[in-house]
Amino acid sequence: MEKAENQAVPLKKLHPRNKHLHGYNFTELIETYPKLKDFIFVNKYENETIDFANPEAVKALNKALLLHFYSISFWDIPKTNLCPPIPGRADYIHYIADLLASENNTTIPTGRDIRGLDIGIGANCIYPIIGNSEYGWQFVGTESDVPSLKACARIVENNASLQHNVTLRIQQNKRYIFKNCIEEHDRFDFVICNPPFHSSKEEATKGTQRKLKNLGKATDGKPVLNFSGQNNELWTDGGELAFISNMIYESAHYKKQGLWFTCLVSKKENLKTFYSHLKKVGAVEVKTIDMEQGNKISRFIAWTYLSESQRENWAIINWEG
Repeated sequence: MEKAENQAVPLKKLHPRNKHLHGYNFTELIETYPKLKDFIFVNKYENETIDFANPEAVKALNKALLLHFYSISFWDIPKTNLCPPIPGRADYIHYIADLLASENNTTIPTGRDIRGLDIGIGANCIYPIIGNSEYGWQFVGTESDVPSLKACARIVENNASLQHNVTLRIQQNKRYIFKNCIEEHDRFDFVICNPPFHSSKEEATKGTQRKLKNLGKATDGKPVLNFSGQNNELWTDGGELAFISNMIYESAHYKKQGLWFTCLVSKKENLKTFYSHLKKVGAVEVKTIDMEQGNKISRFIAWTYLSESQRENWAIINWEG
């Protein structure tokens, strides 16, 4: 299929409010961030694109998207850190907005009264950037890796829109997820988390090799991570099964401090285990929300310890003042 020059290539099945639903208009993006031009080429289908196996190209595209669509003037991350695909990250935020709307007569609550907790914010600050730009929400971001937190702090301090809307907290003990980071008087309307999915460096490397193969790239030798990422971002002992299980059990100590706890889940087969854990800790309601990006289906699990009437009261007290 051919397309007219500079026409955006649609990205299939993203959330209806996702700004990238209709694809990338490279002409507009290059006007915003001229350096992106160095990575654009025309593929065999006569479409403008970038080499998604090239980490520098992916970073340039991300920077252009964030500067163009999300009201920021500065964004940069170290080469070693995870460079997230923006459309998929935006989808998570928009589905969180829908989840909150389900507690507010289908109206999405917006503004600084809405507070989110981003577990493992990383160096890129991606969820607060999108959530604040789209809905005006405030965020607290936690991180156990000091260099990543410093890089994130530079992003916050160099963007006026984030300075009073994003608070960063160091998690000094990697055994914990919420402890040391949730304070006594904290109340969070939602918790989000993009956990390390793999159980080892070897498993993470194999995952990268699969991605490169899907992109039509050879995988001989040491693969280059097209979205980069360091150890704590990509893998943890026990993989996502252990991490999310720990997150569930620890969340039970903060039942009244969060409206909805959520976490991305890579492996669908793990959901049964998570549902079993959530039953044990007394979650009142549990949801699995699917998200589609092209041929890929991702999902997040959401749980709350509050009854329907308690959630109604939460909205009245916190969102209508």
